[in-house]
Amino acid sequence: MMAQQNGTLEQEKTERPMTLVQKTIIIGFVGGVFWSLIGYLAYFFNFSDISPNMILIPWVAGDWKYGKAGNYAAIVLIGILSIGAALLYYALLRNVRGMWAGMVYGAGLWAVVFYLFHPLFFHVQPVAKLDANTVITTLCLYILYGVFVGYSISFEAQEMNQPSASEGKEAAKEGS
Repeated sequence: MMAQQNGTLEQEKTERPMTLVQKTIIIGFVGGVFWSLIGYLAYFFNFSDISPNMILIPWVAGDWKYGKAGNYAAIVLIGILSIGAALLYYALLRNVRGMWAGMVYGAGLWAVVFYLFHPLFFHVQPVAKLDANTVITTLCLYILYGVFVGYSISFEAQEMNQPSASEGKEAAKEGS
């Protein structure tokens, strides 16, 4: 039997689409987790001397933060912090088309983390003392993160601003 509430069938109900802010939150979390996992892989294969747990070391007690558990916890934490970075992109650059804004945004985030926030991460050497592989790998990861987040948010913003095909047909009929 089909469930019926207030005279409408359950199949007739439509779900409300997600707002752009909700999509931005998901994009930010997924982007942070995905690119942190790639960063952990880069650390594992010695492309970088910096692992995701760099974010935990100044704040968390215990030796667990140096192992796999610390890196996985850091990846989730970076995903959560990435929501804020995605919302910042949403607020400032969501209407910019193309991937260049995301590339610049990612490079800017890298500069903020490695220059501005460097005093918080006392265990990480200054950029001038890091080896070239670490600098290039981390910079590329941040740029790719910026492109992922930026392009995804900009694409969703453009999609939401475009009238759907059915709305366009209705508007054309009304105009005739």
